[in-house]
Amino acid sequence: MNNWWREPLKTCTPEELEQIIVAPNYGQYILPTDSYNQVFDNIFLGDETIARNIALLKSLSISHVLNAAFGNDLSLNMVNISEKLYSESGIQWMPIGAIDMSSFNLFQYFDESALFIHSAIIAGHNVLVHCKEGISRSATLVVSYLMIIRGMTAQEAIRQVRQNREIRPNDGFLRQLCYLNDRLFDTIMDSK
Repeated sequence: MNNWWREPLKTCTPEELEQIIVAPNYGQYILPTDSYNQVFDNIFLGDETIARNIALLKSLSISHVLNAAFGNDLSLNMVNISEKLYSESGIQWMPIGAIDMSSFNLFQYFDESALFIHSAIIAGHNVLVHCKEGISRSATLVVSYLMIIRGMTAQEAIRQVRQNREIRPNDGFLRQLCYLNDRLFDTIMDSK
């Protein structure tokens, strides 16, 4: 994935995914009205507020938390929640120090995060995937999970998440989802 930003895309474009995201709001982006939403079976997508609320996590039977914005730099909208907060409550935690910039390579975490999410689900648990606002980094990781594990195309996965939560992955993340879509589905589409 050295030149992911330069490679031509075959199975989708960032612009196409963007249109799916804004279509319900007449072409406008809007912020989520809730701190969290269930976007798929056993998967909650949310912001920093829910991630810090252990009582709420417990009430939602969330046993796994993926922090897609782990870090100390508040100017980069990082979320510094310690593992201790979760371990004391019996919650498994996975930190990813992703920066919400279109040049950030989030693709490198797609497989690892998908396996973490899936391990919770196959054990019968709920998982929260969050970042600062619950719209870009975390949304991208949930979409990549739906593609890698559930076999959805980027378009299907974006629709699935968007129908349950307002999201706004940055343009670079949308391109990386299209890159993943090419890797997963280009061979299948070529053979039809």
